[in-house]
Amino acid sequence: MRWLFALLALVALTGARDPQLVPAVSQEAIDVRQGFTGTELLLFGAILPPDGSAPSEPYDLVVVLKGPTRSVVVREKQQVAGIWMNVDAAEFRSVPSFYAVASSRPIGQIVDDRTAAIYELGLPFLQLSPIGVIDPEQQSRIAAGLVERRIGEGLYQQAEGDVTVRSGVLYEVRFQLPSNVETGAYTAETFVIANGRVLVSETAQVEVRKVGFEKRVADYAVNDEVLYGLFAVFMSIFMGWAAGRLFALV
Repeated sequence: MRWLFALLALVALTGARDPQLVPAVSQEAIDVRQGFTGTELLLFGAILPPDGSAPSEPYDLVVVLKGPTRSVVVREKQQVAGIWMNVDAAEFRSVPSFYAVASSRPIGQIVDDRTAAIYELGLPFLQLSPIGVIDPEQQSRIAAGLVERRIGEGLYQQAEGDVTVRSGVLYEVRFQLPSNVETGAYTAETFVIANGRVLVSETAQVEVRKVGFEKRVADYAVNDEVLYGLFAVFMSIFMGWAAGRLFALV
């Protein structure tokens, strides 16, 4: 706790008008190995009031954990003459591979829609940035379908009320990362909010990385694409031949 008291004293001396935020994560690197079934990530930290004393009213907090963004083409299927067909499509340039948001209270009670949209606080306010000209109604429909699908896969989450604040200065929240998370750099951004206004925000980094056999296979696929493709074809032919011989002996 010495570092916390030192920071409180420093804030009091500098006379800052906004609180200071000191975020941390339980692990800065998550290793994805064979048989990885997901993991829990703890985000915690301290909110240091400007005068070094406990705030008269607790601050509101919103924590957003976001994975690497990708360009994604989404196709919408409809039933035409009894056959399901792709009828509409949209491409979005900034789709997070993972997005989870948690808050100390329902987000609608913390900020208005305009502020939520500016900081992307909540699934309804994700800015997916469509590429090209697209009808707004169609864009909204396809984007909603994409979000709904990722929610079903456990890749998009929203947990209002899951951020715990103790003594008005210490906070923590836990996020569940499923087994199908993408590797890459993740950002955990914490927002301190009072009276509907974002006072301060800070970001912590988390690296999700493959290790062991999975990493060797991934590196091989990237660095030796031709050999990896030939090896995959050979293995497919060999496994088919082996299965045929096995069933012939049964």
